[in-house]
Amino acid sequence: MKFNTKTIHGGQQPEAATGAVMPPVFLTSTYAQSSPGEHQGYEYSRGANPTRTALENSFAAIENGNHGFAFSSGLSAIDCVLRLLNPGDEVIAGDDLYGGTYRMFTRLFKKYGLEFTFVDMNSVANVTNAITEKTKLVWLETPTNPLMKIADIAAISSAVKNKNEAILITVDNTFATPYLQQPLNLGADIVMHSATKYLGGHSDLVMGALMVKDQKLAEDIHFIQFAAGAIAGPMDSFLALRGIKTLHIRMQRHCENGKAVAHFLKNHPKVGEVYYPGFENHPNHEVAKKQMKDFGGMVSFRLKDQSKEAAFKFLENTHVFTLAESLGGVESLVNHPTTMTHASIPEPERLKIGITDSLIRLSVGIEDEEDLLADLDKALSL
Repeated sequence: MKFNTKTIHGGQQPEAATGAVMPPVFLTSTYAQSSPGEHQGYEYSRGANPTRTALENSFAAIENGNHGFAFSSGLSAIDCVLRLLNPGDEVIAGDDLYGGTYRMFTRLFKKYGLEFTFVDMNSVANVTNAITEKTKLVWLETPTNPLMKIADIAAISSAVKNKNEAILITVDNTFATPYLQQPLNLGADIVMHSATKYLGGHSDLVMGALMVKDQKLAEDIHFIQFAAGAIAGPMDSFLALRGIKTLHIRMQRHCENGKAVAHFLKNHPKVGEVYYPGFENHPNHEVAKKQMKDFGGMVSFRLKDQSKEAAFKFLENTHVFTLAESLGGVESLVNHPTTMTHASIPEPERLKIGITDSLIRLSVGIEDEEDLLADLDKALSL
């Protein structure tokens, strides 16, 4: 199947009992057994639920994996990956990460003995030079949140595996979605999504996803999912599955609008730097063009007036763009990383990589382009 067909039919089949095209929402915690240990594939919904199974099959299909897993949040999916490691193991991660990922790494798992090294993944050598005998995981986020940096998934995966095949490569594919790039095809071992964002697509659920190809890795992840219990519920699973069925057409419009917004901002007299991998002068443009189908709907920028007051004035005066956390829904959102999504990163670390008070992040939705540009123009003119 081609991708657009996979979003609708991948891993799916009519429900067995009734032939329902969409899987029912199985609101049950347990399942009848004909004899101890004899059942119809389901024992207890922490281990598996038919609605969640349908979603996990879809997850696997759209990332060209063999196994998919649905979690109660994106962070619980990240938590599961880190639980594959042992005290003393080292993780190499990008220096520009979602604030919640950085917080989990440094404030939760560091105290349990994991070690974290943060490098600029614009350079493959920065990654390979950081590898030690303790390195067990490389964590990529591409495009990054919020500076839109691009890591070369294939080059990093190949270089890391050449040094040590046992090191796991995990890619947070939330910003790109499998519509734009499929990391398992580029050498990654695990793909992670905050399915809250583009996969769900309608700002009505919180969920995480992991996708893998390797059977042993899948068994280890399923054990942690079952034992730790951070599963996605059946109603959220139904909503996410419904969202995935329109992922391809939503992403087309996100990309179109994102391009229009980026070019508008680039030419606006009150706007300074604009971070968008579709620009030819973006330092990672060629890598983005190589591994992505298009450049997505996420755009970050700085005002020329670098004060927090100027940023807040803009943020308080958009109307089509809603000031809110999150991203990837059909509606456009505007975010201030310093005080919102990345507030948990210590200020010196934020400033070191360029997350300043003047930085603003846009999640460009699927509204009419003219309305989006008019809203930004009005807020910038005040």
